[in-house]
Amino acid sequence: MVSRTIRNLDEQLKNRLRMRAASRGRLMEDEARDILRAALATELRPKKGNLATRIRSRMAKIGGIELEIPAREPIRDSADLGQ
Repeated sequence: MVSRTIRNLDEQLKNRLRMRAASRGRLMEDEARDILRAALATELRPKKGNLATRIRSRMAKIGGIELEIPAREPIRDSADLGQ
């Protein structure tokens, strides 16, 4: 079994963990282990569709605007960079 140390845990969070563990009659270490286990129990599934489709579906809830697509201009001649 691997052992890990969590550094820089703020006192408020540490106290909340201590209180939660005590209310369940457990050690802080056991409580932290179960919290981690529960948090990681649900596997992250890749989102379907490409990024543009996902953004569009998320923004559809707030509505959108129609933008006018400007007409294309003819291709310009390339600049002569030779001197």
